[in-house]
Amino acid sequence: MDNTLIKNFIQQLKDTQNGSNWLDENFSKKLEHITSENAFIRPIPEIHSIAELVGHILIWRFEGIKKLQGKKPKITSNSPENWRNNHELKEIGWEQLKNDLSKSQQEVIDLLENKTDDFLTENDYVPGYSYKYLLEGWVHHDIYHLGQIGITIKLLTKTNQHN
Repeated sequence: MDNTLIKNFIQQLKDTQNGSNWLDENFSKKLEHITSENAFIRPIPEIHSIAELVGHILIWRFEGIKKLQGKKPKITSNSPENWRNNHELKEIGWEQLKNDLSKSQQEVIDLLENKTDDFLTENDYVPGYSYKYLLEGWVHHDIYHLGQIGITIKLLTKTNQHN
Protein backbone atom coordinates (compact mmCIF):
# COMPACT_ATOMS: atom_id res chain seq x y z
CA MET A 1 0.00 0.00 0.00
CA ASP A 2 1.95 2.99 -1.29
CA ASN A 3 0.76 6.30 0.09
CA THR A 4 3.90 8.43 -0.13
CA LEU A 5 2.20 11.15 -2.20
CA ILE A 6 -0.92 11.14 -0.02
CA LYS A 7 1.27 11.60 3.06
CA ASN A 8 3.05 14.46 1.29
CA PHE A 9 -0.26 16.21 0.53
CA ILE A 10 -1.41 15.71 4.12
CA GLN A 11 1.82 17.23 5.40
CA GLN A 12 1.52 20.22 3.06
CA LEU A 13 -2.04 20.81 4.24
CA LYS A 14 -0.98 20.53 7.89
CA ASP A 15 1.97 22.87 7.34
CA THR A 16 -0.24 25.48 5.69
CA GLN A 17 -2.79 25.26 8.49
CA ASN A 18 -0.57 25.32 11.56
CA GLY A 19 2.77 23.69 10.84
CA SER A 20 6.23 24.66 9.81
CA ASN A 21 7.13 25.35 6.21
CA TRP A 22 9.69 27.33 4.25
CA LEU A 23 7.23 30.25 4.06
CA ASP A 24 7.37 30.45 7.87
CA GLU A 25 3.67 31.33 7.69
CA ASN A 26 0.47 29.41 8.27
CA PHE A 27 -3.20 30.16 8.88
CA SER A 28 -2.99 29.73 12.65
CA LYS A 29 -0.08 32.15 12.92
CA LYS A 30 -1.69 34.73 10.61
CA LEU A 31 -5.11 34.61 12.25
CA GLU A 32 -4.18 34.30 15.93
CA HIS A 33 -4.28 38.08 16.60
CA ILE A 34 -7.18 38.92 14.31
CA THR A 35 -10.17 40.06 16.32
CA SER A 36 -13.83 40.01 15.38
CA GLU A 37 -13.54 43.80 15.14
CA ASN A 38 -10.88 43.82 12.42
CA ALA A 39 -11.70 40.53 10.66
CA PHE A 40 -14.54 42.16 8.73
CA ILE A 41 -12.76 45.39 7.73
CA ARG A 42 -11.77 46.01 4.13
CA PRO A 43 -8.64 48.18 4.47
CA ILE A 44 -9.38 49.60 1.03
CA PRO A 45 -12.56 48.95 -0.99
CA GLU A 46 -10.79 46.79 -3.61
CA ILE A 47 -9.29 44.40 -1.04
CA HIS A 48 -11.29 41.64 0.63
CA SER A 49 -11.53 41.53 4.39
CA ILE A 50 -9.83 38.69 6.23
CA ALA A 51 -13.23 37.17 6.96
CA GLU A 52 -14.18 37.32 3.26
CA LEU A 53 -10.94 35.54 2.37
CA VAL A 54 -11.48 32.88 5.02
CA GLY A 55 -15.09 32.46 3.88
CA HIS A 56 -13.89 32.00 0.30
CA ILE A 57 -11.27 29.45 1.35
CA LEU A 58 -13.92 27.59 3.35
CA ILE A 59 -16.45 27.35 0.55
CA TRP A 60 -13.83 25.73 -1.68
CA ARG A 61 -12.68 23.43 1.12
CA PHE A 62 -16.28 22.32 1.68
CA GLU A 63 -16.64 21.77 -2.05
CA GLY A 64 -13.34 19.86 -2.15
CA ILE A 65 -14.47 17.67 0.74
CA LYS A 66 -17.61 16.79 -1.21
CA LYS A 67 -15.46 15.87 -4.20
CA LEU A 68 -13.25 13.66 -2.04
CA GLN A 69 -16.42 11.96 -0.76
CA GLY A 70 -17.42 11.21 -4.35
CA LYS A 71 -20.19 13.81 -4.50
CA LYS A 72 -20.68 15.96 -7.57
CA PRO A 73 -19.49 19.59 -7.38
CA LYS A 74 -22.13 22.30 -7.13
CA ILE A 75 -20.23 25.54 -6.55
CA THR A 76 -18.73 27.49 -9.42
CA SER A 77 -16.69 30.66 -9.47
CA ASN A 78 -19.95 32.49 -10.28
CA SER A 79 -21.89 31.08 -7.31
CA PRO A 80 -22.89 33.70 -4.72
CA GLU A 81 -21.34 31.51 -2.00
CA ASN A 82 -17.94 31.89 -3.65
CA TRP A 83 -17.51 35.37 -2.17
CA ARG A 84 -19.92 35.97 0.68
CA ASN A 85 -20.03 39.55 1.92
CA ASN A 86 -19.08 40.74 5.38
CA HIS A 87 -22.71 41.08 6.46
CA GLU A 88 -23.36 37.38 5.74
CA LEU A 89 -20.10 36.36 7.37
CA LYS A 90 -20.75 38.42 10.51
CA GLU A 91 -23.87 36.32 11.02
CA ILE A 92 -21.63 33.24 11.10
CA GLY A 93 -19.13 35.00 13.37
CA TRP A 94 -15.36 35.27 13.33
CA GLU A 95 -14.74 32.53 15.90
CA GLN A 96 -16.95 30.12 13.96
CA LEU A 97 -15.17 30.91 10.69
CA LYS A 98 -11.79 30.18 12.32
CA ASN A 99 -13.14 26.98 13.87
CA ASP A 100 -14.58 25.89 10.52
CA LEU A 101 -11.21 26.50 8.88
CA SER A 102 -9.49 24.17 11.35
CA LYS A 103 -12.26 21.57 11.26
CA SER A 104 -12.31 21.50 7.46
CA GLN A 105 -8.58 20.87 7.42
CA GLN A 106 -8.94 17.92 9.78
CA GLU A 107 -11.85 16.54 7.77
CA VAL A 108 -9.72 16.54 4.62
CA ILE A 109 -6.88 14.79 6.42
CA ASP A 110 -9.30 12.21 7.81
CA LEU A 111 -10.63 11.55 4.30
CA LEU A 112 -7.12 11.13 2.87
CA GLU A 113 -5.35 9.19 5.62
CA ASN A 114 -6.44 5.72 4.49
CA LYS A 115 -6.09 6.35 0.77
CA THR A 116 -3.31 4.97 -1.39
CA ASP A 117 -1.51 6.93 -4.07
CA ASP A 118 -3.66 5.10 -6.64
CA PHE A 119 -6.55 7.27 -5.47
CA LEU A 120 -4.73 10.33 -6.84
CA THR A 121 -5.06 9.12 -10.43
CA GLU A 122 -8.83 8.61 -10.18
CA ASN A 123 -10.99 11.26 -11.78
CA ASP A 124 -14.44 10.47 -10.58
CA TYR A 125 -15.46 13.93 -9.44
CA VAL A 126 -15.05 15.62 -12.84
CA PRO A 127 -14.02 13.72 -15.98
CA GLY A 128 -10.50 14.66 -16.98
CA TYR A 129 -9.43 15.94 -13.55
CA SER A 130 -7.69 13.67 -11.09
CA TYR A 131 -7.75 13.89 -7.32
CA LYS A 132 -4.05 14.74 -7.55
CA TYR A 133 -5.03 17.82 -9.57
CA LEU A 134 -7.64 18.67 -6.92
CA LEU A 135 -5.18 18.37 -4.03
CA GLU A 136 -2.42 20.30 -5.80
CA GLY A 137 -4.90 23.08 -6.55
CA TRP A 138 -6.11 22.98 -2.96
CA VAL A 139 -2.62 23.57 -1.57
CA HIS A 140 -1.96 26.35 -4.11
CA HIS A 141 -5.30 28.00 -3.38
CA ASP A 142 -4.65 27.98 0.38
CA ILE A 143 -1.17 29.44 0.00
CA TYR A 144 -2.34 32.10 -2.47
CA HIS A 145 -5.04 33.32 -0.11
CA LEU A 146 -2.74 33.03 2.90
CA GLY A 147 -0.60 35.63 1.12
CA GLN A 148 -3.64 37.83 0.53
CA ILE A 149 -4.51 37.59 4.22
CA GLY A 150 -0.96 38.75 4.99
CA ILE A 151 -1.35 41.77 2.72
CA THR A 152 -4.72 42.62 4.26
CA ILE A 153 -3.20 42.42 7.74
CA LYS A 154 -0.38 44.77 6.70
CA LEU A 155 -2.88 47.25 5.24
CA LEU A 156 -5.05 47.05 8.38
CA THR A 157 -1.99 47.64 10.57
CA LYS A 158 -0.93 50.60 8.44
CA THR A 159 -4.45 52.07 8.54
CA ASN A 160 -4.62 51.67 12.34
CA GLN A 161 -1.23 53.38 12.79
CA HIS A 162 -2.51 56.46 10.93
CA ASN A 163 -5.71 56.75 12.98
